[in-house]
Amino acid sequence: MRLPPECPRCGVEVAFDGERWDCYAHGEIAPLWRPEVASYDDLADHLRSSPNFPTYLPWPLPLGWAVTDFGVVGNVPEDARATLACCSGTSEMDGPVDLLIVTEEPGTGLGARCARLDDWDPARVVADTAPSARVKVEGLGVVLWTVSTSAADGLLDRSVFVGEADGRWLWLIFRPASAMLLLQSEWLLQDVSDLGPTLLEVEFGGPPPGW
Repeated sequence: MRLPPECPRCGVEVAFDGERWDCYAHGEIAPLWRPEVASYDDLADHLRSSPNFPTYLPWPLPLGWAVTDFGVVGNVPEDARATLACCSGTSEMDGPVDLLIVTEEPGTGLGARCARLDDWDPARVVADTAPSARVKVEGLGVVLWTVSTSAADGLLDRSVFVGEADGRWLWLIFRPASAMLLLQSEWLLQDVSDLGPTLLEVEFGGPPPGW
């Protein structure tokens, strides 16, 4: 079952007037669609809603981790503009950990929302600082920049990285912040739609993270 459509920038439930979706704060938007609880069947629906847009997860998932949330932004399935996926588990150092991965067209605003940043443009940090990490996205190396969250409501509860993959912004958001140490250069991010029957082996469920 899907949650009501919401604004990807602020999470407010949005209304459809027969022609467009509107957020009272951000005007006309493409809505974010998410399941109430993550499940295999809901993920299949999600992938049908975003056939030409990747949904990334670290692959293989760490032992004992589960997919706890995912979503797509757009007037689906014709016009997906962003996807997110969250996997959750534990690490010896950090205890419970959430990792959110967002890939989006410029200007969508979902990555900034997950990072708790207002109207933030990744191009600024990419232009002004040196990259600090690297991952592989479907086998190709992608460099990432660290994003400061010191202005995000004074909360330092997450570490945020951003880069560019296939012409879209790619965000990796770790909670708690110390979980960034899990990030390794040999990490492989895989488009879930390419996993086929292997998805049957993935664990789903648990409470969606309050990102």
